[in-house]
Amino acid sequence: MDFGFLDQIWVARLPLLKGLGVSVSISLLSIAVGTVLGVFVGLALTYGYRPVQWLVRGYTDFIRGTPVLVLVLASYYVLSTVGIDLGPFQAGVLALAVFCSSHVGELVRGALQSIPKGQTEAAKAIGLTFPQTFAYVLGPQALRQALPAWVNTAAEMVKASTLLSIIGVGELLLRTQEVISRTFMSLEFYFFAGFLYFAINYGIERFGRYVERKTAVPS
Repeated sequence: MDFGFLDQIWVARLPLLKGLGVSVSISLLSIAVGTVLGVFVGLALTYGYRPVQWLVRGYTDFIRGTPVLVLVLASYYVLSTVGIDLGPFQAGVLALAVFCSSHVGELVRGALQSIPKGQTEAAKAIGLTFPQTFAYVLGPQALRQALPAWVNTAAEMVKASTLLSIIGVGELLLRTQEVISRTFMSLEFYFFAGFLYFAINYGIERFGRYVERKTAVPS
């Protein structure tokens, strides 16, 4: 990077920082909401009544098979035709959270089904309710098994947030493109944006490692 590029970064620091803040906000919100929804999806797939399982299975298969861009456009344009008017930011978070929930649901389902059924039966035998069984017996074990794949899913949500520029969300990629249109420094600013996205994902990865250490079973 030459001094001209550094000067341009300084000139464009405010829009770039604003775009970075929007990207981080979208990523964290979609991951958090998608994870919470995904836990309920996983529980329904594993322990729900048969009609509920069929319904939730159809939801997960449909969402997982739909491109994220289509979900983004549907959340912004299609919902408005039925009277649900969402701003670009809200529509983007909704689309990414729904997509995240379908993947997290499958992770939770797989983790729960890998736990021996005897543990659930033992919890019932000592009088634990299902919420207590999940909180104290099933949940911690499922968390340890699903955590590595959850980190990958969270990283995918960060990368998918770049698609929201198509509906006018002023996230990092859109702000970077606006700066490039003024400076014509495509390679430099795209590389810089890539570094910032890497920093976000690296932070998520370190958070996952921290939780993994905290939830590890002592040897």
